[in-house]
Amino acid sequence: MITQRPKGTQDWYGANMHKRTVIEAKARELCKAYNIKEIITPVFEHTVLFQRGVGETTDVVQKEMYTFEDKGNRSITLKPEGTAGAIRAFLENSLYAEAQPTKLFYVTPAFRYEQPQSGRLRQHHQFGVEFVGSKSPLAEVELITLITTFIKELGLSDAKLHINSIGCPNCRKTYNDALQAYLNTHKECLCGTCLERMEKNPLRVIDCKNPACKEIVKDAPRTVEYLDDECREHFEELQALLTELNIPFEIDTGIVRGLDYYTKTVFEFVNKDGFTLCGGGRYDGLVKEIDGKQDMPSVGFGMGLERIIYFLDQEGVELEAEPKPQLYVGILGKEAKGKAYKIVTDLRHQGIVVETDYLDRSVKAQMKYANKIGALNTVILGADEIASNTATIKNMETHDQVEMSIDDIVKYFGK
Repeated sequence: MITQRPKGTQDWYGANMHKRTVIEAKARELCKAYNIKEIITPVFEHTVLFQRGVGETTDVVQKEMYTFEDKGNRSITLKPEGTAGAIRAFLENSLYAEAQPTKLFYVTPAFRYEQPQSGRLRQHHQFGVEFVGSKSPLAEVELITLITTFIKELGLSDAKLHINSIGCPNCRKTYNDALQAYLNTHKECLCGTCLERMEKNPLRVIDCKNPACKEIVKDAPRTVEYLDDECREHFEELQALLTELNIPFEIDTGIVRGLDYYTKTVFEFVNKDGFTLCGGGRYDGLVKEIDGKQDMPSVGFGMGLERIIYFLDQEGVELEAEPKPQLYVGILGKEAKGKAYKIVTDLRHQGIVVETDYLDRSVKAQMKYANKIGALNTVILGADEIASNTATIKNMETHDQVEMSIDDIVKYFGK
């Protein structure tokens, strides 16, 4: 067991680590263009934050959270998602006192106890954005535009935007009454969890993964049929803006999202097999739910890095390759070590990828290693080269050779 990772986790190295690095770099670069600032919150929070923010009737809180008591007898939970912690930080650090709106992004580990599957692990990593302070549909459009651009820059094509509106507390009551009336006619076929949820929070029944429950809710009333005037106008304006920006979308009344804090707009980017790449929406009541005082409209999304890599692999998309060493500096004998490593260091300080020998291998073994790591050029420095102050650069692809002064090597490869 000591050499085996826990179920539902993975080690990051090699090709997958490179993919993750590229994805995170693209995310950060895009957020920079949108003037979205990075935030890092703790990996664990007080359990009550997720109970109140995410919702006690959600699968996340009821079944999936990693919760424990610390040595001070406090109930602590590893974060199952990024939004609640970001909003807690927004309130605790008085970010609301700064110029609004506040736009934050994060790349964070998240933890959910569920059966591991492709693109979904018990410890996974989310790229997310929270946009606090605007009730305009333009806030949703900004995030959807960012996601659309991000997906395009990654080279993905099979991820289409699905949108829905689940209304606000004002129109949700009327909807809940209609949904409860419908569900009451199918009580005998609902699972035990849904029987409990239909009394406390009937919308959560729509999100149930039980096949029998999914079949029942196919014909259930939909939230868009019960929107009040404000929610309907908001949803219509969102559609008009997306249309004007040439962002294709599909209205999907089955989307309710699995977290209780959502209001009005909810959206997902889904592939042809119904697999979700990204999800988000508006959560106008979350700030007040956590703080008890502030009332600030907000919108956000979360996108799993493992899920992105799964989509890339499914579509056969290759990200830019990891840069190969421009030069391998071989060392033959103690006399050459200092001079060789000075060249290595000077080139690395210019941002050039360079490798050398640390194992006192033979020239033949060093050339074999240089070839294995894909070095584009090689040079061997030994006593003779140091004495004559000359060395031979070999291009590993063309096998062309160039003789030059050792003092000129850095200038030859430098920027």
